[in-house]
Formats: sequence, C-alpha cells, structure tokens
Amino acid sequence: MAGMYSAKVMDHFANPRNVGEMPDATCVGEVGKTKCGDILRMYLKIDNDVIVDVKFLTFGCGAAIATSSMATELIKGKTVAEALTVTNKAVVEALDGLPPVKVHCSVLAEQAVKAALSDYYTRLGIDPEPIVGKLEGDCHDCHGSCGV
Repeated sequence: MAGMYSAKVMDHFANPRNVGEMPDATCVGEVGKTKCGDILRMYLKIDNDVIVDVKFLTFGCGAAIATSSMATELIKGKTVAEALTVTNKAVVEALDGLPPVKVHCSVLAEQAVKAALSDYYTRLGIDPEPIVGKLEGDCHDCHGSCGV
C-alpha cells in the first residue's frame, strides 16, 4: 500500500493534522455517502473573516484522511475568500499526488470546505450559492473504491 502513495500522503494519514470536533465552531460542513465509504465533517472557527481554527473528522480510507488533513492545513489562517479558492487539484498537488482511483477523496475535501463555508454564509443570513456555488450531492462516482 505505501508504495502507491507519496511520503506526504503517508505522513498525513499516519499523523493527521487538525483532527477532532470543535464544539464552538462558527460553521460545520459534512459531505460524503456511506455507500462510498467516505464521510467528512469539517469544523471552522472564523474570526474577522479569517479561519483561525479548523478541525475534521473523517470516516474513510487513508487517502480520505490524508486529503482531509491537507485541506485543513491549506485553509487554516486564510480568509474565507482565500479558502474558497482551494481546489481538489491543490490538495492533490500539496500531497505530491494520489493514485487516480483516489483523486475523488480530494474532491470530498474541497466539497467539505465549501459545505462549511456554505453553512457560514447561511448562519449570517446570506444565500451561499452565489458565493460558494452549488454543493454536489454525491461523492463523485467512486463506486465504492475507497474502502474503509
């Protein structure tokens, strides 16, 4: 297994950053489906339009854990607008790549950021869709390839 993943993926899987719940979160986003095997919940603490803290819980494969961890690292300390520009491609690149069959895990991480920010705008009484975009309803056709 380790041979198909970069050292960064293995590090974020074995030592994930920002894991846990956040009872005082400003907003929360949850994405994924049990049929896929990956579910990701992301908590954001936002102060003055800056993500000052972020936590996540992931139920899924090693790649799902690693991409969740990396996504939190990419958005922590960023403004909300900057966090909205983080893409699954950026997550994959920051991890030095993923096997093609696991790229959907990075999409899940991107969607979790957007889902949390959608919740943020909703809590502010602002329609999130023009800002965040339409949230996807599925985990991008992984066909159960994630495993658990």
